[in-house]
Amino acid sequence: MDRLRIDKWLWAARFFKTRSLAAEEIGKNRVQVNGDVAKASREVKAGDTVAMRMGPLTRTVKVLGLSGQRGPAPVAQQLYEETAESVAAQAAFRELRRMGSEPALAIEQGRPTKRDRRDLDGAVRQHADWDNRWSASLPPEDDDR
Repeated sequence: MDRLRIDKWLWAARFFKTRSLAAEEIGKNRVQVNGDVAKASREVKAGDTVAMRMGPLTRTVKVLGLSGQRGPAPVAQQLYEETAESVAAQAAFRELRRMGSEPALAIEQGRPTKRDRRDLDGAVRQHADWDNRWSASLPPEDDDR
């Protein structure tokens, strides 16, 4: 076997749990072969470069071998070699995630309760001082002109 469909190869190399998930990601234009956007029927051969966007990362691998069936992880890892740039990008991303947390995670989830809403409204009223400034009439004009 010297050529294999990209969706089948991605499944056999254990990048995706099912072949349909691999085909779905390919359909979303998240997989490139040799710099070109791939279709699920695109055939890969040894020596091709495959770039996959997985979340915020783009993994780039070189195809070393082909397998039509999914085997154990150590066998699947022999089907490809990850590029040095991809490994460095993954390490940098891991370090970034380890050093800083997502600011949105600190926000409490969900809608405020009735008590929370009253506290928020009370804080706004104290700081805005709207009651003293609100008027339906215009301020008096100076007649000194």
